[in-house]
Amino acid sequence: MESATFGGGCFWCTEAAMKELDGVASVTSGYAGGHAEDPSYRAVCSGDTGHAEVVQVEYDPDVITYDELLEVFFATHDPTQLNRQGPDVGTQYRSIVLYHDEAQRETAAAYIDALDAEYDDEVVTELTELETFYRAEEKHQDYFEKNPTDAYCQMHAAPKVEKIRERFEELVAES
Repeated sequence: MESATFGGGCFWCTEAAMKELDGVASVTSGYAGGHAEDPSYRAVCSGDTGHAEVVQVEYDPDVITYDELLEVFFATHDPTQLNRQGPDVGTQYRSIVLYHDEAQRETAAAYIDALDAEYDDEVVTELTELETFYRAEEKHQDYFEKNPTDAYCQMHAAPKVEKIRERFEELVAES
């Protein structure tokens, strides 16, 4: 198994989309990219910790590649929006790829460069080495799965899940 860490707005939405993929063993919502030790959701939302809401994906590279994870990740959010996604505003919602090794850094950098050429606006996705991943509180884990009728989930997570199911049908795990 290998790990990948991404932030593209609210972690509930990114988690729900990544959990759809074949070869993904687990997706954990959490915080990374900041300076405070063991931050809480409330502290991260204040914007004072420097952390982003992220997901850590454990995956089987023989089933799904890091490139494919990047493709799905970038399809789930707008990488040209600085410090926001949809209704969520603040540095904790920034677009960020946290690489685990040099190979991931090179792959993500090349992907971001290619993506930047496709957009009219600049891709603002931050690319940085993962130093520490902090697991979010239990109530944030599997949030969409546990709360499918929640208004936020219906308006934001559900459409992302549907998009992944339609656009990446060949990567989606069988139910």
